[in-house]
Amino acid sequence: MHVNILLGLHGVIVLTFTLRILLRDDLSPPARLAWFVVLNVVPFGGSAIYFLFGEIDLGKKAKQARRLVSRNIYDHAGDLKGREEDVSTDISRQYRSVFRYGASINGFYPVNGNRAALMADGEETLERMVADIDAAKHHVHMLCYIWLEDHTGTDLAEALIRATKRGVICRAVADGLGSRRLIKSALWQRMKDAGVKLAVALPLDRPLHTILTSRLDLRNHRKITVIDGKITYCGSRNYADPEFLVKARYAPWVDIMVRFEGPIVAQNQLLFVSDWAQATGETLEDLVEPVEPFKDGFPAQALGFGPVERRGATPQLFSTAIACAQEQIILSTPYFVPDGTVLDALCTAALRGVRVTLVFPKRNDSKIVAAASKSYYLKLLEAGCEIYEYKGGLLHAKTLTVDGRLGLVGSSNLDIRSFDLNFENNILFQDESLAGEIYERQQVYISGADPVTLIHVSNWPYHRRIWNNIIATIGPIL
Repeated sequence: MHVNILLGLHGVIVLTFTLRILLRDDLSPPARLAWFVVLNVVPFGGSAIYFLFGEIDLGKKAKQARRLVSRNIYDHAGDLKGREEDVSTDISRQYRSVFRYGASINGFYPVNGNRAALMADGEETLERMVADIDAAKHHVHMLCYIWLEDHTGTDLAEALIRATKRGVICRAVADGLGSRRLIKSALWQRMKDAGVKLAVALPLDRPLHTILTSRLDLRNHRKITVIDGKITYCGSRNYADPEFLVKARYAPWVDIMVRFEGPIVAQNQLLFVSDWAQATGETLEDLVEPVEPFKDGFPAQALGFGPVERRGATPQLFSTAIACAQEQIILSTPYFVPDGTVLDALCTAALRGVRVTLVFPKRNDSKIVAAASKSYYLKLLEAGCEIYEYKGGLLHAKTLTVDGRLGLVGSSNLDIRSFDLNFENNILFQDESLAGEIYERQQVYISGADPVTLIHVSNWPYHRRIWNNIIATIGPIL
């Protein structure tokens, strides 16, 4: 009797969620199918998984507030956002479509007159950031997904404390999940006591409320540092050592970071200001001021993605950039679970003669993501793409270079989490010098990687292929 009641209850729950899934216009057919599989294959557990992770929503009030804050900030930004007419004058015809598409996301157009320095490694990144903070005269803004109490995290916190003591206004935002240990630490309290203005992005202090109104794994994955409105850093590095103590078995974590100067700083500042306003209610748009362009600088454009932006914006941006390629594409990412848009763009580029090179870590900190990634290898290799697996640690650098002229760096991975669940930031640029430097860094990754061949993948045992494809079936909801 009790079994029949449970089965009936389960049927009602599954039917309710099935109807909800069918009513959602934001889901792709593969995502719907993946959820149907989870609901029916995992009794009760599948329904619990959908309840916890099925909806991509910050909550109605939070979503409306976030959009209102961003709209108010961006509407008052004026020429800091760039001008549409500059796309035709500053960008080569071949790449205009990707910059125009990027402008449709946040309203940011490319701004010319920037210069940049690619950091050699984590040590140089830390040294330069600390030096810039120590030289700050007005303000320092820092936002990061993972901020640890290790050497890097502590040195940056100490630099903020020193700056605050000499009168510099310092604001720091840490994600409620990724930086949860720091937020509860004595170091965080020391920063607060010293006068550093602190905020938590998407806090977890009311987990039940978050579960009922949103979902726990919607995160702020951005990595933004702005000093005096004149310098900004963009890339994949968290405020943590390469040894990455929370997942030391996969270390070192291999990242990339670029130090930018010029008008692009204001656009990155706007992204920080919108996140700060969401976390604290304090608007800082008056702090965002124009930056004098360098005469020999290059055009660049900031891109802010997130669950309040248009769905599919990230994969569509990558696909547009891939479609621009005429000669070569090199892409590195730790997490590769693409949607059909990106997968088809990569295969199509290879089939029309573009040399497409993909670099992933050989050992991934997520076995689920690794399995899903490998399910795409055969199709990519058959289309003519080259795949390499980096051996020297967890390759965490998210990079894209196109024809040695167009480049993209930032926090976005090529998986559903970056596509739909995380707040991400990237900088798109056109510059042969910087793109060339990043290309050389990508060659370092490739030189330390094993090539993956079509013969090798074709000879994988059946059980491995079955496992990879099972995981890939639910890839659209990973």
